[in-house]
Amino acid sequence: MRAFLVKCFSSVFFIGYVPLASGTFGTAFAVFPYLLLRGNTVLYIAATVLLFFAGVFASTEAERLLGEKDPHKVVIDELVGFLVTMMFVPFGLPYIIAGFLLFRLFDIWKPYPIRGLQDLPGGWGIMIDDVVAGLYANIVLQVAVLALK
Repeated sequence: MRAFLVKCFSSVFFIGYVPLASGTFGTAFAVFPYLLLRGNTVLYIAATVLLFFAGVFASTEAERLLGEKDPHKVVIDELVGFLVTMMFVPFGLPYIIAGFLLFRLFDIWKPYPIRGLQDLPGGWGIMIDDVVAGLYANIVLQVAVLALK
């Protein structure tokens, strides 16, 4: 039962098992929790932090269960990364689309120091690189918001 729960959580209800572009599907799913949490800043931050630490634990366990480093089936990192991307960004469809695209860009491109962060042990490496990709995307969005004012 524990293995099932770890796989279910780390793959975000088995979305990570989609054979192609599992990270993109995981990020797309992340829009739903974003929409549910966005109205309450304290809850949004608390949920993001809780999901991060739970993701570190589950990702570490998933690596062990699946027998590979940073398995593509693990997409909880994309969910958390997208929540970081959208933190404190005004609500609106253009921002959601831009956040989705920017997060995927930084997550795939992995500019400094993101690529190196993947080398951290276990779930830390899986989760931290996406958090930093989310921070980069968030910074770009915040600059865009200021530029559009």
